[in-house]
Amino acid sequence: MQDELFTVNPDAADPPEPAGPGTVAPPVSVPAGSPLAVRMRPATLDEVVGQQHLLGEGAPLRRLVEGAAPASVLLYGPPGTGKTTLANLVSTATGRRFVALSALSAGVKEVRGVIEEARRRRNYNAENTVLFIDEVHRFSKTQQDALLGAVEDRTVLLVAATTENPSFSVVSPLLSRSLVLQLRPLTDEDVRGLLRRALADERGLGGELTLTDEAEDHLVRLASGDARRALTALEAAADAAGATENGEIGLATVESTVDKAAVRYDRDGDQHYDVISAFIKSIRGSDVDAALHYLARMIEAGEDPRFLARRLVVHASEDIGMADPTALQSAVAAAHAVQFIGMPEGRLALAQATVHLATAPKSNAVIAGIDAALADIRAGKIGTVPPHLRDGHYAGAAKLGNAQGYAYPHGVPEGVLAQQYPPDELVGTDYYHPTQRGAERTLAERVPKLRRTIRER
Repeated sequence: MQDELFTVNPDAADPPEPAGPGTVAPPVSVPAGSPLAVRMRPATLDEVVGQQHLLGEGAPLRRLVEGAAPASVLLYGPPGTGKTTLANLVSTATGRRFVALSALSAGVKEVRGVIEEARRRRNYNAENTVLFIDEVHRFSKTQQDALLGAVEDRTVLLVAATTENPSFSVVSPLLSRSLVLQLRPLTDEDVRGLLRRALADERGLGGELTLTDEAEDHLVRLASGDARRALTALEAAADAAGATENGEIGLATVESTVDKAAVRYDRDGDQHYDVISAFIKSIRGSDVDAALHYLARMIEAGEDPRFLARRLVVHASEDIGMADPTALQSAVAAAHAVQFIGMPEGRLALAQATVHLATAPKSNAVIAGIDAALADIRAGKIGTVPPHLRDGHYAGAAKLGNAQGYAYPHGVPEGVLAQQYPPDELVGTDYYHPTQRGAERTLAERVPKLRRTIRER
């Protein structure tokens, strides 16, 4: 398996490695025909843009790249922020043998093969190995467990890259043995500087083309902090501009070659959790516009509409409840509509339910009530069912006193009468506390009256 970033040098003095797992290679010059994003990959630490919070003097990542901190590391961040670049720089700086595995194609056998070879080399000629694993979040638990011993005794220096929050995708033992470093999206100025370097650098466009201010601004917006996306878009625009023998890349050229910005959203990663959290909190905060934004963001990214419908159903009760009892009906109807008609038309029902929930009066009295009741149950406040409420529809029930003395509420004009319903231990306990918002305002007046009648106080 050969990674385009770590091409084997055919002129290397050492004989080629036998066929086996991973890619072993010193970093070499990149062929001229490689994509612009590959040609412009930083060759030194000074060329890295962004991540200053990790690359300052004495910072862990700088020490790692400079070879002064031999610790395994998990590089976590969105695409195009430099994870693979930094892994390459680590191998170059430390002078260690470099092996690259992709979690997309490597299995436990390949992982163990790399570890055994690394152990053999360390024992026989003191040669150390850097093991780079791209997309480590795609490794199964068994595959990740296979790394633990080698990371623990430093048979390999592990540099793993992931676009997902390691807390959700990496096993705890591996997390505890590694330094977790979060890479941030590049700033607009980082991307702008990268574009200008690519235009001028001989590895890039070599000064043959220029970029108008409007085109540059548009490319920066499209990149959304992703260096690879910015350079890929620039290369596409440059090809179009070159084909017309025009030395300037204008806004129209960029717009014609780049359709739209991809939505940064991983259905299995931390962006999934961040965006759905923002969606829910926007509904709870009654910001209908923000709620629709996050809904659109998830729809455009291909989120499962059934997942979105389920969240709406949950929050119709959690955040609105009896303040607007019709909110739950809208959410359930949206869920049925999505199931019935599918997408893209299902977006309309999801949007309608989102608007209903976001603009409805809010109350958390339902969830607060059930959670308080559950807390008492878990604390042992259970008690026995009062005899007059027990089932009396079987032979011998009357002899046990079951259902004896039960008062039928419909037998009185008001439909409510004094009677003990909870176990003795919970008499007088209030769980439901209606608010003064929406339809619950009426309940805030009615519930205390009901309690007084039922409890005779």
